[in-house]
Amino acid sequence: MPRLTTVGWGPDQFRVGPWNADAAVAYLALAPQVLKPTVDGVRRILEQLAADGYRSVTTAALRPPELGPFLQAGFTERERLTILHHDLQSIPSLDGIGETHHGVALRRAGRRDRQAVLAVDEAAFSPSWRLDDAGLSDALAATPRSRFRVAAGHEVCGYAICGRAAEVGYLQRLAVAPQAQGHGVGTRLVVDALGWLHRRGARSALVNTQDGNARALGLYERMGFRPEAYDLIVLERAIP
Repeated sequence: MPRLTTVGWGPDQFRVGPWNADAAVAYLALAPQVLKPTVDGVRRILEQLAADGYRSVTTAALRPPELGPFLQAGFTERERLTILHHDLQSIPSLDGIGETHHGVALRRAGRRDRQAVLAVDEAAFSPSWRLDDAGLSDALAATPRSRFRVAAGHEVCGYAICGRAAEVGYLQRLAVAPQAQGHGVGTRLVVDALGWLHRRGARSALVNTQDGNARALGLYERMGFRPEAYDLIVLERAIP
């Protein structure tokens, strides 16, 4: 997602920016301290987005309690995400997973890896879910502590960002280039992330993925993640 700015009035505070650098589409998220906006607040931010020249708006993934004001303001469901939970009591081991293809190993990501990471992200995700450089920076800054790892042999073929806030860990981004999928790259990145979160004191970990992403859902469930009782919902709305 893009680098965001905070806009709001009183208790209604939002984070806004262009959706994947598309100047006509706004990305709208609740500010971290906001549990639920008011309907008036949502309508006011729509007016602000219209004044800024946006033609439509897509929200961040919202929890069920947050949906009401947006639905009352004319938003409709765009996509549903499955959220999964790991209790970090039993961390999977890399023993027995086997080697990844072409001598791929995990290492810390550096600034020189950013373009290669963004190329992997572009190849792995549909256009509406790809990160640009600002979005990558936002993902790295989303939690007080984070870990950025790449899988690389001759070139970078996968990466993962995980982070911890208090006792909760987040697998914020995982991407594997299509040509490297099915060779254990994603598995090793997930195991690495879970181990780091556990060592840093997290008591649980969360990840979300699109409902139709059977490959990702299968990977996470093999690694010990279990679906939560609710989904996250992405909403959208035209701005007249």
